[in-house]
Amino acid sequence: MKSLNVNISENNYPIIIESGLILNIGDKIKNIYSGEKISLITDSNVDNFYGESVVASLQNKGFNVKKIVLPPGEKTKSIENLTFLYDELLDFTMSRGDLIIALGGGVIGDLTGFVASTLLRGIPFVQIPTSLLAQIDSSIGGKVAVDLPRGKNLVGSFYHPKAVFIDPQVLKTLEERFLYDGMAEVIKTACIKDKGLFDYLLELNSKEELFDNFEEIIYRCCDIKRKVVEADEKDTGERMILNFGHTIGHAIEKYFDFEKYSHGEAVAIGMYAITKISEEKELTSKGTLEKLKTMLVKYKLPYNAKVDNIEEIFDTIALDKKSSGNFLNLIMIKNIGEVFIEKIDKAYLKEVISI
Repeated sequence: MKSLNVNISENNYPIIIESGLILNIGDKIKNIYSGEKISLITDSNVDNFYGESVVASLQNKGFNVKKIVLPPGEKTKSIENLTFLYDELLDFTMSRGDLIIALGGGVIGDLTGFVASTLLRGIPFVQIPTSLLAQIDSSIGGKVAVDLPRGKNLVGSFYHPKAVFIDPQVLKTLEERFLYDGMAEVIKTACIKDKGLFDYLLELNSKEELFDNFEEIIYRCCDIKRKVVEADEKDTGERMILNFGHTIGHAIEKYFDFEKYSHGEAVAIGMYAITKISEEKELTSKGTLEKLKTMLVKYKLPYNAKVDNIEEIFDTIALDKKSSGNFLNLIMIKNIGEVFIEKIDKAYLKEVISI
């Protein structure tokens, strides 16, 4: 077992990383919550593997549990499902002293967290992330949100969980595509803050080796995320570096209606596209782009996409939260493990962007 503690101004909470913890999650929840009522929010894919056992573990500890199952996929993170969850939770007569649990990947974590942050002006919640992407990134740091037709995460808030419980063993039930989808965020983390992790990932020779080392990989990524969040909780400065590849990545997801590319695949394309621009501008050391490409190929991630209408991609990029006037703050890397924020003129970006 490995553990970390996120120390922020209004809320400190633990991150527990332990193989097999999902089997006795009732004990973990009992340690942090003395109430009776729990709403468990998940999706149908995760429910098929873990829903019944998680509910049983909670009920064995005396909790009164309501399970709510949503469809999987990014389109679930909608205003319509937000209002559906409000109704389900109110029907269960949830109060501010009760607990909500998010059991799933980033979509379930983001949506559940936003529901928890807004219903009755705030109900405590816990993250049990079941995808690699959620375990190392979206479950930590308090960013919760829903999507709008015009883009991802345009309605959201900062609302931290009471705890994050991570079981690396659940990754074995992921489809291979979505395992590697999460590796995009691992690679992102290595690119911005940990060259040693980048080199370590290059040395692994098989999926079996990857699984043997996941607890350490997850710990290193969570520790980096924790430190960045503690330094900039509300995403006004340094925390923006966690969005390396995301500005273009989110636009790619929306362009293909969240169907062709997963989040991690789109971020991989975004990292490659922005590094191509920064290396051509001599802001990034020569050869970095090729190193990144080698890593993406190793972990079965795309690095480019066929986009027929670059204007539509740019229109989405212009709505990015890091946009200010005629400029956009873009996250770039100087070398592997060295990150910086560059203010780019939108007109220039529109001229040079290629995906």
